[in-house]
Amino acid sequence: MNRVYNFSAGPSMLPESVLLRAAAEMLDYEGSGQSVMEMSHRSKVYDAIIKGAESLLREVMEIPDNYKVLFLQGGASSQFAMVPLNLMTKNRKADYVLSGQFSTKAYKEAARFGDCKVVASSKEQNFSRIPDLDPKEFRPDADYFHICMNNTIYGTVFHALPETGDVPLVADISSCILSRPIDVSRFGVLYAGAQKNVAPAGLTIVIIREDLIGEPQEKTPTMFMYKTHAESDSMYNTPPCYSIYMCKLVLEWLKNEVGGLKAMEKRNVEKAALLYDFLDRSKLFKGCAEKESRSIMNVTFVTGDKDLDAKFVQEAAAAGFVNLKGHRSVGGMRASIYNAMPREGVEKLVQFMENFEKENA
Repeated sequence: MNRVYNFSAGPSMLPESVLLRAAAEMLDYEGSGQSVMEMSHRSKVYDAIIKGAESLLREVMEIPDNYKVLFLQGGASSQFAMVPLNLMTKNRKADYVLSGQFSTKAYKEAARFGDCKVVASSKEQNFSRIPDLDPKEFRPDADYFHICMNNTIYGTVFHALPETGDVPLVADISSCILSRPIDVSRFGVLYAGAQKNVAPAGLTIVIIREDLIGEPQEKTPTMFMYKTHAESDSMYNTPPCYSIYMCKLVLEWLKNEVGGLKAMEKRNVEKAALLYDFLDRSKLFKGCAEKESRSIMNVTFVTGDKDLDAKFVQEAAAAGFVNLKGHRSVGGMRASIYNAMPREGVEKLVQFMENFEKENA
């Protein structure tokens, strides 16, 4: 069996030890005689799985006791509506930073439910950097302030958080969750689709400060109320059972094999440095994101020639480096080097890029 190095932006690769354990438990989970895929979500066996996943997430991320952890469905995109429906309830105002496609989508969706202001944008620079923030633009009476912390498509990340005072900070952390320590207490809400660093597609994680759960806007659908899921411990309806089980396995891997988020951050910084150092000295390849905004999860780069980009992607795939084609809005290439990507994968990719440059420069 030949495993490729999968640089997909999501769904992404999972730790091999996690996949092997899931395979071993596929037909019989811990002597239950059934797969997690087919057991009742109301059973005692599954109850231990979902509670174990939440407990591990709280431990690994050091989530304070006054925050609820919700396991939901609908992807991070569902949160583009759930956040304003549940939080934009006092003054019907919210501030948004546009740093990429997903923050723009979140802003457009929220604008359907209230007064949303773009306080900063890097659209004119094709989102190649995190925009400069002017606190004078922040509205003190906004119900919340929204950012997308890591921008998957463009390869940028917030290295410093905006100071929003009493206004709750809300962040989409889909492509950087569990990649490094995060001070959860700095945020009112954190949300993430799980398919990049946590689990297979289907699970959405929401971490919300309890005082923000409150009463949603009038006519908010029951399934779109945070209090619905908070009051039922994420069991109002059938949750994405198997993805939550896989989340638990990944968290166990992160805690026991990796050594926690500080150790994970060290790994990720070192992997990213290998690729960025090569891009900075390369005569053929060029990084797309400005240096001060570079992500350690998603590395975007081009050759400057679309035909050569296409040739690189094709030859890389043939050599076992798959899903390197960049998003259409950026072009070129994108290497998503999430937690499960081993250092060896990045080292071999850099070696391949060096050889490609010698043959094509």
